[in-house]
Amino acid sequence: MIVIRRSGKANRQPERKTFVLLGCEGSGKYMKYKQVADVSVTSSRKCDCPFKLRGKPISTGDGWMLKVICGLYNHALSQTLVGHPYAGRLKRDEHELVVNMTKSQVRSTNILLSLKEKNTHNVTTIKQLYNARYTYK
Repeated sequence: MIVIRRSGKANRQPERKTFVLLGCEGSGKYMKYKQVADVSVTSSRKCDCPFKLRGKPISTGDGWMLKVICGLYNHALSQTLVGHPYAGRLKRDEHELVVNMTKSQVRSTNILLSLKEKNTHNVTTIKQLYNARYTYK
């Protein structure tokens, strides 16, 4: 999954340039929450992937130009999108369905099953559903 790592906008300042830096979701290193945490207890998507793209607007204003900074991946590509936060997020109508079913005191597993029946390509996990219900409450 490609994500925006950094971006900047030139707000009438000649020394600043408008840009966007795209990178792999696994770029960077895991930052420990506690220094004494055991390595086997923690896990992370971060694998220090060097893949980076830099984009800047074309001077004519017709679009963007992308430049490959580093085109290497140091990990295998995912076979499915299950568990990815971006792919599993709820759409507006799905979120409304979760809220309505939560008001009706429907169990989380039944809500997830109804979401999957409505959309066969839905990759939302039960954890993401719990988070949506917690946000509503």
